[in-house]
Amino acid sequence: MKATIRERIKQNKSKRSSQNKIEKIMPMVFLLMASISILVTAGIVFTLFRETVLFFSHVSFINFITGTEWYPFFGNDPSYGIWPLLSGTFTIAAIAMMVAIPIGLAAAIYLSEYASDRNRKVLKPVLEVLAGVPTVVYGLFALTFVTPLLQTFIPDLPIFNALSPGIVVGIMIIPQIASLSQEAMNAVPQSMRDGALALGATRLEVALKIVIPGSFSGIVSSLVLGLSRAIGETMIVSTAAGSTPNLGFTPTESIQTMTSYIVQVSMGDATFGSTIYYSIYAVGMTLFLFTLTMNILANHISRRYREVY
Repeated sequence: MKATIRERIKQNKSKRSSQNKIEKIMPMVFLLMASISILVTAGIVFTLFRETVLFFSHVSFINFITGTEWYPFFGNDPSYGIWPLLSGTFTIAAIAMMVAIPIGLAAAIYLSEYASDRNRKVLKPVLEVLAGVPTVVYGLFALTFVTPLLQTFIPDLPIFNALSPGIVVGIMIIPQIASLSQEAMNAVPQSMRDGALALGATRLEVALKIVIPGSFSGIVSSLVLGLSRAIGETMIVSTAAGSTPNLGFTPTESIQTMTSYIVQVSMGDATFGSTIYYSIYAVGMTLFLFTLTMNILANHISRRYREVY
């Protein structure tokens, strides 16, 4: 009996020893995993920065940020003014947000305030299926369905235009806005809804005057993240928006965005080491800075206006 107890004590000590080793090792493993993501991000930023510096050794930085013409393939007299690409990108983003904001918020309000548990379990997964559709499929949908449909109302609309891909980009980001906004609305305590209903408010008044103000920070964060996604969209605009860097905000004309230009040059239109080749890194850095700004803004708004219940 004594031997058996001693053996059990030894077994317990060995188990504790192994558990202690695991407890010491796992924080190092977790730190390594976190460090990998940080190192990858740093590597991306370093690569963009290094190649962008090489680009600005051939092109004036002032001309890049103030120029109004983008013609890098004009032989002896190329122009590298980023504003035509910025205007095309912002045109697509503006159209997308005009589509996504009302539909996404309406869907979020319905799922949060009106839908039964049964309907919510069915509708939310169906809505989120849109997020799983490949963007190249969205691009073909914009080119072969949405554009011909719009041409029935706008006969002079060219096959490549900003309106069609802008609408489809808006459709693409609806699930993101609706899902994040609904989660923010669900965080509003039920007691606030019950109190408003007890005072005679309708369900619509509760949604508009209680739930939305109470979840304002989360809703705005979802909108900013959706805008960031629209700015960085690639395949839809590359397929359906064309490749004409026009300065202006005319949705019925062919345009070119920052991402579609990167795709165009990456397909082999420039030789390695040329100024045009390095220009895609300068455009990529510009896009990265805009996306980073959007994410920082979303985090700031979320922290600044967050309601604590």
